[in-house]
Amino acid sequence: MPGLVARTRKNLRSLTCWLWASAIFCAQASEAFFPIGVWLQDPTNALHYRAAGINTYVGLWQGPTDQQLTELQAAGMRVICFQNEIALRHPCGTNIIAWMHEDEPDNAQKFGARLGFGSPTPPERIQAEYRRMKNADATRPVFLNLGQGVAWENWYGRGTRNGNAEDYPRYLEGCDIASFDIYPVNHPRLEVAGNLWYVPQGVERLRHLTNEQKPVWNFIECTGINRSDRKPTPIEVRAEVWMSLIHGSRGIIYFVHQFKPTFVEAALLADPEMLATVTQLNQQISSLAPVLNSPSITNALMIRSTNTAAPIAVLVKQAGGFKYVFAVAMRPLETNVEFTLKNLSTSDTVEVIGENRSLPMSEGKFSDQFGPWAVHLYRVRAE
Repeated sequence: MPGLVARTRKNLRSLTCWLWASAIFCAQASEAFFPIGVWLQDPTNALHYRAAGINTYVGLWQGPTDQQLTELQAAGMRVICFQNEIALRHPCGTNIIAWMHEDEPDNAQKFGARLGFGSPTPPERIQAEYRRMKNADATRPVFLNLGQGVAWENWYGRGTRNGNAEDYPRYLEGCDIASFDIYPVNHPRLEVAGNLWYVPQGVERLRHLTNEQKPVWNFIECTGINRSDRKPTPIEVRAEVWMSLIHGSRGIIYFVHQFKPTFVEAALLADPEMLATVTQLNQQISSLAPVLNSPSITNALMIRSTNTAAPIAVLVKQAGGFKYVFAVAMRPLETNVEFTLKNLSTSDTVEVIGENRSLPMSEGKFSDQFGPWAVHLYRVRAE
């Protein structure tokens, strides 16, 4: 009798996990889901991150383990992790939405305290590992995150392969989802430091290198990481996120560790101001997921900035009977911008999403002011 009870409980647990996973994958495949991740965090904080609008854990320290997967399933959190025997066979492992490679294989790999750094992981090894993972499970995509060399040509951390940009297309043959990271606010080199536009530059390059055939994700900084004198401001984080989305990112991952002056794994959760900013951002992204997942409209908008040194990047979408214009200032400068929506001759009001204001529009034209790194999101009824 005890054995029957145990088997019954196991079967119920498996059925519960299967039903839950089915719902997750339906949501994943729907237009209403946009991946918002957090990097290498303890599953005990999953509910806190879920409350902040994060829906995916990316990486599990020394895992995945049975306990980690069980805790994340209970919290309703999707997972991207290494493919091991536990993950392949775990009854609730179906909350795993993708497998992942080692992080930043394009950077010089560390051999240890005495030996220092050597060469990057060869692209051929990434391709072979990709084939191995797909042979073990062809139902999930494989995620690959690359380093800052994607966005910054002068990155010196690739050891024997410094400057060899031809490696990147070969790395990308070993994945289904391509990602990269660069942290301009925290960057030690003047060429990059404070230049937030390196983030969307990397997004565009990955899109080009994959021939627009693979989803591109990217990381966002939101802590001081290795700096005790400076950390990203809420304005900078919001700008990096929307620069990424406007330039075609299909998934956002937050890097939330702090290493100096002391190590804090979940530093975002310990920063009320930044946590509030990230939560609001995530809620906005999730609410706009059907729009972000819809096809972009090209050649539908003309823009004119009164300050030529302050370029504005834009993305135009149409969904649910509305046209959307997402705009971000690409430099920390002020300017006035005139927008002209082509093939829209109506005179109407333009809603500025999330700002509790509207703008007049006449014959498809409206204007707005932009401050340093400003983001404005517009919605207008389509004709």
